[in-house]
Amino acid sequence: MAGIHFNFESFKELMQLNIGISNRLDQNRAESFTMLYCDFSEIPKDVVEASLKQILRTSDSIVNHEGDYFFILPYTDKYGAEIVKKMFDEFFAKFLKAFLLSYPADGENAEELFSTMQDSTSLFLKNELHCLDRFSNHL
Repeated sequence: MAGIHFNFESFKELMQLNIGISNRLDQNRAESFTMLYCDFSEIPKDVVEASLKQILRTSDSIVNHEGDYFFILPYTDKYGAEIVKKMFDEFFAKFLKAFLLSYPADGENAEELFSTMQDSTSLFLKNELHCLDRFSNHL
């Protein structure tokens, strides 16, 4: 399977790990990694699993809470993450609700990234990601 699936309860630690690796290895503080959110709530789980195997790299991380999927794409800027999103759109033959953020441009720590994701998806997609409440300062 391409991409490594992590338990949702470990999402904050996974984000902190990626931030730590980025800080250690990326001296120019460019877009070290991008977090891509996709709403797969209307897609059968087996079809989602097939897409993950076909589209993601073995270095990508996957976390989901029901139909809300979050992908951490290391060494991928927003342009590259947009290509991944378009690959999902093509695979499912439909335009998916999605949003992406990059570290450190959109947040300096995990809490900021989670809060920005919640605010952005609420504003632009009308999706309330209350599943992220436990990880952000959004309470």
